[in-house]
Amino acid sequence: MLYATLKTLHLLAIIVWIGGMVFAHFFLRPVLGNFEPAVRVHLMHAVLGRFFSAVLSAIAITLVTGVWMIGNVAKQVVQAGSRFSMPLEWTVMAALGILMMLIFGHIRFMLYKRLSRAAQAADWPAGAAALGKIRFWVLLNLGLGVLIVLVTLLGIPR
Repeated sequence: MLYATLKTLHLLAIIVWIGGMVFAHFFLRPVLGNFEPAVRVHLMHAVLGRFFSAVLSAIAITLVTGVWMIGNVAKQVVQAGSRFSMPLEWTVMAALGILMMLIFGHIRFMLYKRLSRAAQAADWPAGAAALGKIRFWVLLNLGLGVLIVLVTLLGIPR
C-alpha cells in the first residue's frame, strides 16, 4: 500500500510539472502575443513565479518518492538473496529526471531572476529576451519529460 501511494504521488508530481510546461508553452504563450509587452512580461512573471513554486514541490516529491521506491525494491531483492541491478528504463528515468531538475534550476534561479529584474525595471526588451531563453529551456525540459514517460511506459528495445 505504501509503495502504491508513493508511486501515485510520484506520478502526480510529474503530471503537474509536465502539464504545466505544456500549458505554458502551447496555450498561454501564444495568446500573450496579442498583449502589450508590459502586460505580457508582468503576466508571465506572475504565472511563472507560481508555477515554479509548484515545480519545486514536484521535484521534492519526485526525488523522495523515486529514491524510496528504488531503495525499497533494491532492499527486497537483496533480502531475497539476489543481487539488485537497476533496470535500464529506471536508470534512464533517473538520469534524465536529474538533468531536468538541473535545467529547472537554471531556469528558476538564473533566467527567472533576469525576468524579475526586467519586470521591476520596466525593461520590456530584456523581459522578452529572458522569456525567450526560458521558453527554449522549458521546451527542452518538456521534450526530456516526454522522453522519460515514453521510456518508462514503452521500455527500451534491446
